[in-house]
Amino acid sequence: MSVMPFSGGWIEVVAGVMFSGKSEELMRRVRRAVIARKRVQVFKSHLDSRYAGLFAVSSHDGRSVEAIPVDSSAQVAQRIDPLAHVIAVDEAQFMDEGIVEVATSLASRGRRVIIAGLDTDFRGEPFGPMPRLMAIAEMVDKLHAICVLCGAPATRTQRLIDGIPAAWDSPTIMVGGREAYEARCRACHVVRPAHEAQREIFRAPDPGTRSNGA
Repeated sequence: MSVMPFSGGWIEVVAGVMFSGKSEELMRRVRRAVIARKRVQVFKSHLDSRYAGLFAVSSHDGRSVEAIPVDSSAQVAQRIDPLAHVIAVDEAQFMDEGIVEVATSLASRGRRVIIAGLDTDFRGEPFGPMPRLMAIAEMVDKLHAICVLCGAPATRTQRLIDGIPAAWDSPTIMVGGREAYEARCRACHVVRPAHEAQREIFRAPDPGTRSNGA
């Protein structure tokens, strides 16, 4: 993707499901900005310490760039480098709604703002501030992964708990990797109804139990 020649600042959003390459794309843009001799500052949610640890943005293939961990949009605003040309924020779905105003303010002051995050949660519903960020951005790229079940373009993040699709009332935020999540298409994505884990249909059969017709 080439950067559009906007005058002043702008916001660009990289959205999509898990394993679609969002962080990798953010890092690619950051590295290109560095090559162009731009001063870059990268932030990430403190909730995500997978792969490269708390002080780096990392992709599932092991690549990483240094980053500042934050737990709120206020911390982002407080720690902005006044000389930075490019501000990047990874895992923005974990941020509060104030990140929309922070990004808008930075762009209005001539900064290039790069945002990456999940656009939907494990239920397939809009996730955190991402919908608003996508709406106000000058540029939006929505990435897809490959459905692990059928090979179609994956647009949903499947959460698994002990190998079983998570129920609707599971916590919205649960950080994990390939042990807890899969990329799936709409047809293969499954969310069990709330409290359905207690229903008989989802209980594992007792190996010692035999049917009346046995």
